[in-house]
Amino acid sequence: MQQSLHILQIPSMELSALIRQELTSNPVLEEETLSENDGDTSNTEAEEPEAEAKEPETEAADGEDEKADGDIAELTRLDQEWRDYFNQTNPPIRRSAEEEKQRQIFFESIARPETIQEHLLNQLHVTDVSEAQRQLCETLIGNIDDRGFLVASKEDMETWSGSQPGSAEAALRIIQAFDPIGVGARDLRECLLLQLQRLGHREDSLAARVVSAHLDDLAAQKHAEIASVLGVSLEEAHRAAALVSTLNPQPGSLFTTDESRYITADMIVQKVGEEWIVMMNDDWLPSIRISNTYRDILGQSSQTTEVKSYVRERLRAAKFLIKSIEQRQQTILKIANEIVRVQLDFFNQGRAYLKPLTMTEVAERIGVHETTVSRAIANKYMQTPHGIFELKYFFTPGIRLADGGCISQEAVKTALADLVSAESPDKSLTDQDIMQALKEKGIPIARRTVAKYREELKILPSHLRRSK
Repeated sequence: MQQSLHILQIPSMELSALIRQELTSNPVLEEETLSENDGDTSNTEAEEPEAEAKEPETEAADGEDEKADGDIAELTRLDQEWRDYFNQTNPPIRRSAEEEKQRQIFFESIARPETIQEHLLNQLHVTDVSEAQRQLCETLIGNIDDRGFLVASKEDMETWSGSQPGSAEAALRIIQAFDPIGVGARDLRECLLLQLQRLGHREDSLAARVVSAHLDDLAAQKHAEIASVLGVSLEEAHRAAALVSTLNPQPGSLFTTDESRYITADMIVQKVGEEWIVMMNDDWLPSIRISNTYRDILGQSSQTTEVKSYVRERLRAAKFLIKSIEQRQQTILKIANEIVRVQLDFFNQGRAYLKPLTMTEVAERIGVHETTVSRAIANKYMQTPHGIFELKYFFTPGIRLADGGCISQEAVKTALADLVSAESPDKSLTDQDIMQALKEKGIPIARRTVAKYREELKILPSHLRRSK
């Protein structure tokens, strides 16, 4: 229960990190690529018959395996629901030409950090090398891409070596000793091996052997196959995989990301025709599934009880994670849809038309406890035509109007800010003036409430706003 509530409450980026961590620590889980998710739906559909074919053997071997088959069937269903969830909640995001132009201007205005090439040249300038070596190193650095990989071919290296065969390779070894570790590699395998070497792992270490000969299997989380081929235990294969997972597959990426932190909207609200539609922003959420390798292990009579017990435990953990994430997203989506339903005037006309709304009201309408709503909206953001707002923004108590209606505190603050922005520079409105103006608009609030809202909006008192 505590873990489920934690998954519901944490922000989007923390959830993404948690999933990545689970992908590393739980070998039963693997990430489904976009092409697999879009182009191949036969994977899960073909798995149930295979499990059924092995059922007699499984029942004969161990009564617990029958329970595992039930887990596998449930996981197969969850896999399909996970795909359906992504298909249903990720329609294409529509942006006008003006919005795309503004987005482009925003991205172009972001300050540029130091590039990997600049970082390497700075290190080269303080390295004791000959002039010929320096020139070769500069040529090589110019051919290192943003990932930190050397993109030159073997023929290029021979051409740069000229009359001194191997001189370009020697220059490359100088660069590969620079920071960040793994820079100057020609492919991912060499990049990871360079990092392992700098960390003190020899070429015959298990991690190096895995990277050298089983990188594709490692990427596919096929730890059992790696262990079988290398003649090591499954636990040793897991430890080697965990070590490799700590390495940086793109060392140059450290110098191409911006340090500024930006809010990631959990959902996007757009108007389609006459209807406002909520779309969950799941671009950051890895699509995970259960590895077929570990499903098959439970049906193998040759496997030991310890191995099956470990796999069964990991399967249950994977099942819990997938189910908790799906429940989290569906709960947030229900809350967002209810917000849009209640706050239609806000989406159509702007902040001044925000209505009073409480968590208790939303909880009753979607059939959950109020504390669930409180946890679900914590640190979650909604992108609207009027800006990006924290979900808590839409929950505000109401103030009774003179005509018997109700208005939210945020709407009152917006009306107050509008009055101040329209005031004369040489005659600022006092709190008493603002109170009277709001009363004329049918919003009867006390002067001390005006002062409170003004301070929350960081608006100075009238005598400090007045022009000299």
